[in-house]
Amino acid sequence: MHEVKRAIIMAAGIGKRMSPLTAVTPKPLIEVNGVRMIDSVIRSLRENDIWDIYVVVGYLKEKFQVLQEQYKGIQLIENPYYERCNNISSLYMAREYLGECVILDADQMIYHPEILNRTFHKSCYCCKWTDDETKEWLLELEGDRVSGCRRDGGRRGWQLYSVSFWTMADGGKLRHYLEREFEEKKNDQIYWDDVALFCYPDDFDLGIREVKDGDIVEIDDLSELAQVDSRYINVYDRAPERG
Repeated sequence: MHEVKRAIIMAAGIGKRMSPLTAVTPKPLIEVNGVRMIDSVIRSLRENDIWDIYVVVGYLKEKFQVLQEQYKGIQLIENPYYERCNNISSLYMAREYLGECVILDADQMIYHPEILNRTFHKSCYCCKWTDDETKEWLLELEGDRVSGCRRDGGRRGWQLYSVSFWTMADGGKLRHYLEREFEEKKNDQIYWDDVALFCYPDDFDLGIREVKDGDIVEIDDLSELAQVDSRYINVYDRAPERG
C-alpha cells in the first residue's frame, strides 16, 4: 500500500471557454452553487488528511493569494510559461513534489471526498465506466493495468478524470520524463498526462480507481457551468460566441 503525502493542484490556465467570467476571475475561483471549484478540491483533500497542498498558478495569479489566508498548508507555485505552453509546463514547475502524491485539476467539483482516500495500491487515474458515447479520454485495461488510451473518446471504456495518484517510484519516472520532454525536446504543447499515457506508456504500471456518476463533475465551459448552476444561464445566453 502507498499513502498520499501531498497534493498538486493545477490552476494556471486562462479558462478561455469560460469567458467572459474569466476576464476578472480565474476559472478555479468561480463559484458553483455557492462553492468555488477549488474549494471543493481543497476541502476534499483535507477530509482525507492531505494537508500539504501545492497550487500551480499563472493566469491572474494574485487572485489565489486568498487561499493562503484561508487555508494552512497551501503553497503557491508560479508557472511563468502558462500563456505559451500547455499544462505540461505546470507539472514541470511542481516536479520536485512528485511521488506519493495526488495530482488534480482545480476546475472540477468533488462531491464525494471519499474518492480521495489517501491509501492506494498502485499509480492510477480516477475513472468511471461508460457505455455511452463521449468525447472524453477513455482508458483501456488488460487485467488491472492500463493498456491504452483513446484520446478522441468513443463508447464503452473507462472515462478519465483529472485526478491521479502516483507512487514514489512512478513519480520519480514522471519527473525524469517531464524534464526530458520539456527541457531537452522542447515538447511544451502537450498535456502532462501525455507523458505517461502516450510518450512512455511501457515504463508505467498504471491502474484505475473507480468512481461513480456524481462523485466528480468536470466543468469545461460556460454551457456546462450553466447546466449545473442556473445562475449562469443568462451569462451563457449573452456570451459573445452565442451571438
